[in-house]
Amino acid sequence: MGIRHLNIDTREPGQIDWSPNVLSVVVVNNVVQQPDHIGHDLLQLGHETIKSVSASSDSIAIIFTEALAQFIDEEEHFQRVLYFHTPLRTDDNFFMEDPISLAEMGAILRETGANAIISLDKLLIQTALIEGMRQENILWGELIARIQCIVRIYKPTMEGILPAVIYSDSLIWRGFDPSGMFPYDAGLLPTREEAMRILTIRAAERVTQVLSPHWETQTRWFYTSLNARMREGATFASGNQWDSALERWEAAFNSSRRRDRAKAATNVALAYEMMDDLENALEWATLAHQLFEEHTSPNSLERRRSLLHKNELERRLRNSTRLLDMTGF
Repeated sequence: MGIRHLNIDTREPGQIDWSPNVLSVVVVNNVVQQPDHIGHDLLQLGHETIKSVSASSDSIAIIFTEALAQFIDEEEHFQRVLYFHTPLRTDDNFFMEDPISLAEMGAILRETGANAIISLDKLLIQTALIEGMRQENILWGELIARIQCIVRIYKPTMEGILPAVIYSDSLIWRGFDPSGMFPYDAGLLPTREEAMRILTIRAAERVTQVLSPHWETQTRWFYTSLNARMREGATFASGNQWDSALERWEAAFNSSRRRDRAKAATNVALAYEMMDDLENALEWATLAHQLFEEHTSPNSLERRRSLLHKNELERRLRNSTRLLDMTGF
């Protein structure tokens, strides 16, 4: 008995309840550029105190909002995703949030023809570089980049309620250099500006998953064996002929010994899931898990794997109604 893995794309709902009449959105930049001398630290070998340094945050907010507009557009939930190229803020009060006023919101919506605004209202990014020495005089470095942002939704029907996505994240790079140079100086670590750009694009992608229905890649598996029906089903599954695979695997379940039925039931659950029949998929996944509980040890990999699939199908089924309300399918 073997096992094959495959990747599948599942449609997941976002966390914002968009009304059906919101067909287009516009992404805007509503922050002040972070001053270069704020948020950047350096701890060097031989120094006990942390030193503040400068790093350019030029265009970081623009990169975030442009990437956010692109990622939302790629999910194809809205008919149109627009990008407002001119930053809204003209003041220099970096630490203060300044939500879009009702009059300004109306002006942007009229100018762009959008139904709602997705606004970056706060963006704080930090970098910290630590340099040290390991045994045998090997120099090492660690660069940490952190981001905090707030993205708000503005639309006329919200009656003063502004849904907000509050997001924070970090990335760490580490490098070692036995040649006598610190990894940052030797180009083994990204510059602070490069790190900020990488983290900013990552944050925009993650925020998109909150704002919009999106696709996620997950791993699934099915069992194979010398049993003719299981083997035939695996062949059909490899060719994405899931209805034929289902037929063979159900026949294998009915004709198998009781201890082998759990694996056949697992395959049947996968076939139903691939055919978007989540209710039958969950029914068969539950049966498979029950059979694994009867015929395997408590810590067996098969039992743990079947529980993961059953729980994932339960989650997908719970989200299906919400996804239907958002997408219509």
